[in-house]
Amino acid sequence: METNMSKPKIAIIIGSTRDSRFADKPAQWILEQAQARDDFDAELVDLKDFDLPLFNEVASNAWVPSQDPAAIAWQKKIGEFDGYLFVTAEYNHSITGALKNALDQSSVEWARKPMSAFGYGGLGAGRAVEHLRGIAVELQMAPVRNAIHLGGGEFFKVHPLGGVNAPMSDVAPALDGAVKATFDDLVWWANALKAARG
Repeated sequence: METNMSKPKIAIIIGSTRDSRFADKPAQWILEQAQARDDFDAELVDLKDFDLPLFNEVASNAWVPSQDPAAIAWQKKIGEFDGYLFVTAEYNHSITGALKNALDQSSVEWARKPMSAFGYGGLGAGRAVEHLRGIAVELQMAPVRNAIHLGGGEFFKVHPLGGVNAPMSDVAPALDGAVKATFDDLVWWANALKAARG
């Protein structure tokens, strides 16, 4: 009973692994926003730290236990959480290959937990986030309505390519409403689904 009453734990997953990625800047900022709340605990989970091979198991771990130690370590980490916020770029109208591979490397750990996304790019990674939601449904996650999109002028204001490279605080007013709504959604669903899983 004590476990079900505890605060939900949300993973903020950095979905890009390129050396020159922009992801660290929005990820650190959204972690600070998460840590300012008292209704859940947040942890940054970086795909770079797991060095996952391309998926090469005989089947999903929904059917057969995985053999690769890196995949097993990833599954163990993902299993610690009650919900997920994916920080995602948009590559060719979808999510990164690294994020898709990481999603494929686990199955049972994602199931019956909420997810949302913080997308960034010229169009706020809108198309990537929609693809991500479809993948999440197949993995039995519960996508919430709200998401965070850093796009257009705000994106180029804080991205080095825009020439200004301003701090994330400069675009916070444009994101604050979506941040609150997204975290509110994740917490509500994390609590509801945690109770149901219990």
